[in-house]
Amino acid sequence: MTTVSSYDVVGTKEDISDVISNIAPTATPFQSMIGGDKSTQKLFEWQEDSLMNVGQNAQVEGASAPAAQFNPTVMRSNTTQIFTKTASVTGSMQATKTYGRGQELAYQLGLRSKELKRDREWAFIGTGQGKAAGADGTAREMAGYQAMIDPSMVYTAGSGLNATGTAPAATALTEQMLLTTQQASYNAGADANTIMVRPSDANTIAGFSASNRTVFVQNQDTTLNHNISIYKSPYGTLKVVMNRFIRGTGASGTPDTTADALLFDPAMWKLVTFRDWFRQTLAVTGDSTNVQILGEFSLKHMNFKGSALITNLA
Repeated sequence: MTTVSSYDVVGTKEDISDVISNIAPTATPFQSMIGGDKSTQKLFEWQEDSLMNVGQNAQVEGASAPAAQFNPTVMRSNTTQIFTKTASVTGSMQATKTYGRGQELAYQLGLRSKELKRDREWAFIGTGQGKAAGADGTAREMAGYQAMIDPSMVYTAGSGLNATGTAPAATALTEQMLLTTQQASYNAGADANTIMVRPSDANTIAGFSASNRTVFVQNQDTTLNHNISIYKSPYGTLKVVMNRFIRGTGASGTPDTTADALLFDPAMWKLVTFRDWFRQTLAVTGDSTNVQILGEFSLKHMNFKGSALITNLA
């Protein structure tokens, strides 16, 4: 009698898991935290206002009303930026039954959509780009976070606040840098409640707890906690948020020479929509389907002294 084993059988069904794993990071903390706004023009403007400086204010009885005074507003502007990607699938591929997904075109469009959201996050905080009006044959570029911070709110590592000239060699983030920048922000009247950093600088902030801090450990507590999600100083409380796309992470695949840390209140920033995401099927050029995803967006900082920047970090 011959016993048939699994090694002898021809034509067994393949065991292919009907799941496709994708570990590419898709979280976009900055644009998820800020508010939204609409624009009806590719170039949009807004005004900043401020209170006059405090001063001695004591008048004699019966004094005439003082002359009116005011601070002129400051006009700010930004331009919109077009983001787009295309998914292309042949007719044969669209008709083929696959593991892990339904129709191939829908699957590819889902991937491209996630990539566009990452590209927008990178434009907001990862490039340091300034506003570019564009022209025929030249793409418009919005001003990102770094380009919409007043110089008095910029701390350059190795130089200090409101530094001018060529930046020195980059240095690592320190608690004194953070305190100095937070103090400048507080003095200007801003209410920063978030510090956004690359993952390695989140480790640095966690290390602040090792310096002259008191740590209480309860009896029988077996958890070692080396994480700081809230940083408190005399100038307020900051939520510590990591971002994989901030300048300094090399998110585009090209190494960054320096890094940034962002101090802000999300309420001071707006994601501006000129044309919301839409899809359009492109002209048929053969046995394939081509679908474009497109949107036009920008970024608005309500007041350039309302947020701060620590830059030139090693």
